[in-house]
Amino acid sequence: MVLRFHQFFLLNRNWTYLLIGMLLLISSNSEGQNLLRAKGASIVDGQGKEVILKGVGLGGWLLQESYMLSTDTLNAQGRVKRAMRRTMSASEVERFYQQYRDGFITKADIDFIAAQGFNCVRLPMHYDLFLTAAQRRVREQALDQASAVPAYVAALAKWYDADQLFTNPKELDGFRYIDNLLAWCKANKLYVILDLHAVPGGQGADRNINDGIVPLDLWKRRDDKKRLIYQDVTVRLWQKLAVRYRNEPWVAMYDVINEPHGMDAAHDMAGDNSEAQTLYSRLITAIRAQGDKHLIMLEGNGYGNEYTNLTPDKLPIKDKANLVYNAHRYWCTNDPTVGDANPNQINLIHNLVAFRGRWQVPVWVGETGENSNEWLTAAAQALNEQHIGWCHWNVKRVAGTTSLLNIKPYGSILTPEGRGNLLRNIQFRNCEPNRDVLDALMRQPGTTATKAYTSLTLPGTIAATHYDMGRAGTAYQDSVYQKTDYRRPDRWNLGGASRNDGVDVGLAHDGDNTALAVQHMTGGEWFQYTVNIKKAGRYVMQARVANEGAAPAELQLRVANKPIATLAVPPTTNAGTWTTLTTMTAALPVGQHTLRVYVVEPGARLGWLQFNLVAASAQGGQ
Repeated sequence: MVLRFHQFFLLNRNWTYLLIGMLLLISSNSEGQNLLRAKGASIVDGQGKEVILKGVGLGGWLLQESYMLSTDTLNAQGRVKRAMRRTMSASEVERFYQQYRDGFITKADIDFIAAQGFNCVRLPMHYDLFLTAAQRRVREQALDQASAVPAYVAALAKWYDADQLFTNPKELDGFRYIDNLLAWCKANKLYVILDLHAVPGGQGADRNINDGIVPLDLWKRRDDKKRLIYQDVTVRLWQKLAVRYRNEPWVAMYDVINEPHGMDAAHDMAGDNSEAQTLYSRLITAIRAQGDKHLIMLEGNGYGNEYTNLTPDKLPIKDKANLVYNAHRYWCTNDPTVGDANPNQINLIHNLVAFRGRWQVPVWVGETGENSNEWLTAAAQALNEQHIGWCHWNVKRVAGTTSLLNIKPYGSILTPEGRGNLLRNIQFRNCEPNRDVLDALMRQPGTTATKAYTSLTLPGTIAATHYDMGRAGTAYQDSVYQKTDYRRPDRWNLGGASRNDGVDVGLAHDGDNTALAVQHMTGGEWFQYTVNIKKAGRYVMQARVANEGAAPAELQLRVANKPIATLAVPPTTNAGTWTTLTTMTAALPVGQHTLRVYVVEPGARLGWLQFNLVAASAQGGQ
């Protein structure tokens, strides 16, 4: 007698259920075993191989920081929304933000990031995207009116007690965006760092970062039951995130609180990080209680860098495995021999390495950038040499020269035209890659070789701003080319446009035309071009120049370090007036060569150079 399958199943269903359960358990455990983990001071994969995470921040997507959208006068995202609601209904504002988030990061952006050689992305999240639409509206009332804050706190407490927070992931935008991002990243073998950037209550005084309502309320606000309710809500959110993603191998780690700051006596706090110690201990314990073994990253006070009372020996928790310590590195030196007297202040590379060695924990630079290409290269090179991963801030921004992608200016977010422009301009296909930034991050560390910014051929025209990509001292020389002290107002590109080097590139008005030009030239500076000279001989060279100074300026051009022409640029009679100078060059050799423009006397502005052959040389210009 032959049993049909359904008869076999009915007779053996208990064994079948047991088998299915065992297979699911094995699958779950297998995925969990593939999580990144800490091995001493290193991060390793499931096979024990070291993984150095080099990535990009997705800032501006799920949380708008106004400086990246050129809405600085409006400051935080909540204030932007409040201004929009003066002329738009709440539902219209919500619809705009849905369109904005759906277009800001797509699979095309992730494909691009992976193609550049990065292996992870850091996702800055706003906690309000894990609220329901109705719950968000209550929060927005508190953003609009300070008098509504107590009502929002009371509502949070009510939802918390009734287990009505973060309970249905399928209906909450935050989970949907994470799931979409994970799908795109899996397809590209990119890890994801989940970063709670805007924490309930606000982890600091800078609203631009955390979109807080009342500064530092995360640490201070108590509900009617005397609970630190924002902390309770934060713990609840990470519990829900852990349950959903605990076996997801492409989630690299949890960045549980971004950039806590202002936790000092001046803000009526202990000043010893004890408040952060308590909350971090709660968060770690709560995540581990869900069976989640992901790496958990701590960020210190002072924008993620100071760890007094947060070192492993000070955390009152049982499970101290798989912890990572963060640094955010902006406007500081990259010299690995320079340290801070406080060993728990780890934004300097010397302290970062020493901290890792002292506590035998992995360290990771969760944010770095907002500086010149020279600084970016030096930082990446120094960190690479120490096997310390890093994450560039940021993937894209409006009029961005330090980001990977540049979003074109759009007008005002408070006008229909401006909003329409913004929704178009943020899309990947409409963004312009900053090739020089990418080159600085991914090619230049470890080499002094230069690379042509674009193909340049003589005879032909050279845009002055198309100088080579490379390190200061090899592709160009400028008096100021990076910012290494946050207290100083140094600007490496005084023109603030196009390129991210010390060469000063800005917009110039030449008659009815507006174009980019190299300007603010001072004596001793130079910049170079890799050119392919197709025909040897002497050339007529024309140069589009201006000089708004009182004295004549002078530029000298050299090929293979030999002078070929001099440009004497007289003072311009009227400000903004450009002129074309014409001169004859020395004989130029055929082949690929380096053309350098030296500043002999300061004051010139240079738009372009044009070379036309007039006397060919059979000897190749030698």
